[in-house]
Amino acid sequence: MISRRLLLGSGALAAVGAGTALAQANGGVVTAVDVHPTDYPTVEAVRWMGQEIERETGGRISFRLYPSGQLGSETDTVNLARYGVIDIARVYLGAVNNMFPATRPLALPYTFRDEAHMRNVCDGAIGREILTSFQRRGLVGLAFYDSGLRSMYNVRRPIVTPADMRGLKVRVPRADIFMEMLDAMGANATPIPFGEVFTGLQTHLIDAAENNWATYQSTRQYEVARFWSETKHCCAPEALLMSKARLDAFSPADRELILAKATESVAVMRGLWDTKQTTAKQTVLDAGIAANEVDIDAFKRAVEPMRRRYLSQPDIAAALRRIDDHD
Repeated sequence: MISRRLLLGSGALAAVGAGTALAQANGGVVTAVDVHPTDYPTVEAVRWMGQEIERETGGRISFRLYPSGQLGSETDTVNLARYGVIDIARVYLGAVNNMFPATRPLALPYTFRDEAHMRNVCDGAIGREILTSFQRRGLVGLAFYDSGLRSMYNVRRPIVTPADMRGLKVRVPRADIFMEMLDAMGANATPIPFGEVFTGLQTHLIDAAENNWATYQSTRQYEVARFWSETKHCCAPEALLMSKARLDAFSPADRELILAKATESVAVMRGLWDTKQTTAKQTVLDAGIAANEVDIDAFKRAVEPMRRRYLSQPDIAAALRRIDDHD
């Protein structure tokens, strides 16, 4: 567990914390963080949200964004928000499964049929219930953003079946589900921070990673990991989380405005996301990476035992039944 003293140990975090404390007093500046670069769809969507709120409040409330992992890993930023050091954190659900068990059904392999299925589930009652569950640990779930269908990419060879993954050190988020999933596929799950993946691939600390087309391109990891294999093993979304104490400090009208603009930002994000995925895929293909289809059924069979272990938990089994029944 990260202590508040450790979180405030650097000058940058202390400055952000001081700014947030001031904002709580006068309602002025909302701080938002993301590990992705400034032009990434999730960052752009939060920027749009801030601009809309600033416009509707006549500048009384404004947003200050810290993209590109300036304030640490996703797990770090979740804790920063919980402790009130920053206000909003955009995080991938796979990175916070251990901290927030209600998110686990969404992160299990092959939970969703496709991105449309994931969006419909997140927009409905299941998504609302999971967003509400964040309040148990001092956060408010504002919205779900997309993270696309995740696949494998590596520095060594094409992957067609799980047998091709034997011996590969694959970077995963520090979450039990992801480590168990990669172990089931026959790889060596290696949890390292997101910001260290490029260097890890370059130095062969790791052989592979898994993510979506947009991240593969925007981080330039395709320059060192030249083999992309379409496992499409996970479609877990990302969550936009806000400090509950910070949101509660606003007037009822301001709270309503923030919640409404967060909801509206989802459509903005999805439009940007669909475009980014298409252009990112074309960029890396044009750069000569080797992309291949895989034996999806073989991968599903490989992870089925670990899925059954999770299905033995009644709450997860019930959630997955509801997801399966959803359009």
